[in-house]
Amino acid sequence: MKSTVLIAAIAAGLTLVALDASAEGRGGPREKPAFAILDADGNGSITMEELENAGAARFAAMDTDGNGGISAAELAAAHEAKMATRTAKMIERMDENGDGELQADEMKPRDRGNNAERMFDHMDENEDGAISQDEYDAAGEGRGGRHGGKGGRDRG
Repeated sequence: MKSTVLIAAIAAGLTLVALDASAEGRGGPREKPAFAILDADGNGSITMEELENAGAARFAAMDTDGNGGISAAELAAAHEAKMATRTAKMIERMDENGDGELQADEMKPRDRGNNAERMFDHMDENEDGAISQDEYDAAGEGRGGRHGGKGGRDRG
């Protein structure tokens, strides 16, 4: 039984890591469970048993039909629920006029400069004020731009 719970906890952990990594790859922040949730007995520290139990509980929550496995539909539903929560938090945080919707001016970057201008400058490799097809393709492949990037050219 203990090995079954451990396997379920590991599987749940891997599934959740995959979901979080997927979100991170698209710029989404990774959320970890609150310490108080993991510290089930409230003694101020997390044991391996508490960690395994939390993983098993998360797995069980995703296994909505209770068959001991997570189907593609169950995984998608868990992902959609997580995204709905994140979306609601984002709207709550950014909705300056309190109407429950985000207008274009509410979605502008905060205290980080002009992202569109930075992206344009990054892609405009030859600094001519326009992005050519080659510059656009190079940026999409993560290799172009005068500021480097994955596989960036050596301008040395």
